[in-house]
Amino acid sequence: MNRREDYAFVKQGATTEVASPKPSLTFFDAVALIVGIVIGAGIFETPAVVAANTGNGLTALLLWLAGGLISLIGALCYAELATTYPDVGGTYYYLKRAFGLNVAFLFAWARMTVIQTGSITLLAFIFGDYLSEVLRLGNFSSSLYAAAAIALLTALNILGLQQGKWMQNWLTAVKVLGLLLVIGIGIAVSGSPAAPSSPPPPTEGTWGLAMLFVLLSYGGWNEAAFISAEIQNRRRNILRSLIWSIGIITAIYLLINVAYLRGLGLAQMAQSQAVAAALMRNILGQPGAVFISLLIAVSALGAINATIFTGARTNYALGQDFSLFGFMGHWQQRSSAPTFAYLLQGAIALVLVLLGTFTRRGFETMVDYTAPVFWFFFLLSGISLFVLRRREPNALRPFRVPFYPITPLLFCLVCGYLLYSSLAYTNVGAIVGVVVVAAGIPFLLWNQHRYRRT
Repeated sequence: MNRREDYAFVKQGATTEVASPKPSLTFFDAVALIVGIVIGAGIFETPAVVAANTGNGLTALLLWLAGGLISLIGALCYAELATTYPDVGGTYYYLKRAFGLNVAFLFAWARMTVIQTGSITLLAFIFGDYLSEVLRLGNFSSSLYAAAAIALLTALNILGLQQGKWMQNWLTAVKVLGLLLVIGIGIAVSGSPAAPSSPPPPTEGTWGLAMLFVLLSYGGWNEAAFISAEIQNRRRNILRSLIWSIGIITAIYLLINVAYLRGLGLAQMAQSQAVAAALMRNILGQPGAVFISLLIAVSALGAINATIFTGARTNYALGQDFSLFGFMGHWQQRSSAPTFAYLLQGAIALVLVLLGTFTRRGFETMVDYTAPVFWFFFLLSGISLFVLRRREPNALRPFRVPFYPITPLLFCLVCGYLLYSSLAYTNVGAIVGVVVVAAGIPFLLWNQHRYRRT
């Protein structure tokens, strides 16, 4: 499909909106948002899985360090794309320029129905689970907390950019300070407890599974692409915010795993269902478990808020390009927010909460649901850098990824490996996620048909 045909089913009669995203986010806001997304509840869940699949403490730490380096390689690629093509649609916009609207539509559909809303719902249930440990609201306590968190944070972001970003900054600050406290307590313990048994040695393929969960915990730094049009002094601050964020996250992840290993030992860490709670209970007893439950709830809340914030930007970009979803393509000038994009995203997440109340199978099932779709489109975003370099060689690129083409090629190879791992080591949830994305194809065809009839 050529460029002219590719845009043939964009909504007709589109006029330039008076209201549009403005550069309102500072460097600190961007760092708080990225750190807030990445350091969610994953770091309280995944270290046990990684430990169980490595069999060696040093190997586990090296995998966490490798996760930070891989994220940095990806961030360099995204920095070139985001500074060259600063757009509120982020990855959606890069895929549109590189591969056309068909691929871009499926990406936006995937974020709206699987990647972003699935992440919001997962985090909301974790928030509900841990807050219920402090104050239970009956048989459906977790679901009630989850729904309330989604509804309230969606409403807060609809009220305006300033309210949303200040909430994010405070939640991120509390989260990081709490994690540093856990790290300090864990490392201060004199010696590791005697391990009751050794974890089983890793079998073939389990390191791939371990790395899948490591990079799951690092996931989210790419969300900087979706705020690239709203960052002040974007040519300088996009790259700075990515590098600083990944540096902070890597340091915290390494230190928290050192604390787990020192306070619990590898075997107890690998066997724990809630490794952070086990660490704090060992050291401080039940008050420590309550403290960590509140910290995890705050961490999940911060990640929910940041995921809601960036997810609505893709929906807005989708509404700008496709008449079928045109109601989402309106930016409210007064609040500096895509109100209808927030509302649809919140509605889908609430439906998933309702379904999850009766069908939810836990953290790993939601990973199954989102991972293959996420890594497939992540791979395409890396390939888009090669395509756009070749197709638009004269485009102004304030930042060029170093050691091109080796750096983006490494990024694409990692994404391909993680796509393979997410399909090879996951279960039926992966199939469901792929089917939901495929369900977007009829909407794409319907939109094309509507245009041809007009």
